[in-house]
Amino acid sequence: METDTNWYLIDAKNMVLGRLSSFIAIRLMGKHKPTYKDNIVCGDKIVVLNAKQITLTGKKIEKKKYWHTGYPGGIKSKTFKEILNSKNSALVLKDAVKRMLKKGPLSKKQLKNLYVYSSEEHPHNANNPSTLKFN
Repeated sequence: METDTNWYLIDAKNMVLGRLSSFIAIRLMGKHKPTYKDNIVCGDKIVVLNAKQITLTGKKIEKKKYWHTGYPGGIKSKTFKEILNSKNSALVLKDAVKRMLKKGPLSKKQLKNLYVYSSEEHPHNANNPSTLKFN
């Protein structure tokens, strides 16, 4: 079943991570549309800019730790600030949205409609994305 998808552009500068990621997850699933079905990808395509300038509330910037185990016995932890200063700063927002989607093969298809960039440049100008205000 074909559904119409729209392209939206979100500027994540000075936005709170959790609130923005839940807003994006709802848009990716298509729950804001009256034609929502939970077994079909009916969401929109979303381009997020300035993911490097996203914020957290309170003291989570220094205290929140992300754990990664690449190999058995190789537990490594990084703070939120260290990840934002690295070259993979867009992964924080993408992982937060991924964890808010339903688990399964459908969520992988929905997550392909999310494009996150650390800076203002993006290659999706030909699709004419309209800006989406998040307050």
